Amino acid sequence: MPEVTVPQSSPARRLWTAVEPLHALVYFAPETAAAARAVGLPSWWMGYFAGRAAPLGAVGPAPVAAMFHGFSPAMVARSLPDAWSFASPEAVLEARTEAVRAALDRTLPAGAGRSLARLAELLEQAVTGCDFEGRPLTAAWARVARPTDAAMRVWLAATVLREHRGDGHVLAAVHAGLGGLDTTLTHVATGGVPLAAVQDNRGWTEAEWEDSRRRLVERGVLDGEGRLTEAGAALRRRLEEDTDRLAASPLAALGAEGVEEAIRLAVPLSRHLVDTGALPVPNPMGAPRP
Repeated sequence: MPEVTVPQSSPARRLWTAVEPLHALVYFAPETAAAARAVGLPSWWMGYFAGRAAPLGAVGPAPVAAMFHGFSPAMVARSLPDAWSFASPEAVLEARTEAVRAALDRTLPAGAGRSLARLAELLEQAVTGCDFEGRPLTAAWARVARPTDAAMRVWLAATVLREHRGDGHVLAAVHAGLGGLDTTLTHVATGGVPLAAVQDNRGWTEAEWEDSRRRLVERGVLDGEGRLTEAGAALRRRLEEDTDRLAASPLAALGAEGVEEAIRLAVPLSRHLVDTGALPVPNPMGAPRP
């Protein structure tokens, strides 16, 4: 398989790698699942879709599937709009916020307060550089009220930044002619995420997986064994480079020294979450141990 040279040294990718675990704890913490049940959401996936989409309001399945990009529309439709009949977006967001606060209190290392306070300042400065055009999730999460405690300020800012990067990744994938499942298959083919980590939790049927593979083979992106061709590896490199480029404006707001300081502060905290099992690696996001 041709090598996909991922620009690991780019500042945008280094910042994402350093900060993503501080956001992604929300998907694995038992507090999050318990909070969703407490407000009446009957399934984990309903809690996921409602929780991540809550700042958008009582949105339906079609726009959420479009924004989240990697999930089967049929899977999203099993959770939305029904979730809003159990709990309002405001109630879901409040419950999710309190759950994350409890999870961070449980999982972050003791004595991290000073690092968290400074990291919050830096990430919030980065958020001021986010552009919202074509980025609905970023715009929605950026309007969530800022918490007062440092750990939650870090989490919210990390969330806005990762949705900004994610919205940009969707824009880059669409520009490359890749649908949500196509993007997932090419990511799997890079070795960046195991097939087993995504195949069972994105909701696509086996026929849909096969249709996507066939399309990518016909385009010359994958070979008959599901591996990237030379052209496919080049396409994936461009996708990653475009994602980094589209994630650059928050870094410009922070400045090169601020970016490096944020990375230095975030890496030990994120490594602690990975090393203590709060965030599994590998994971469906493809987030590595920093």
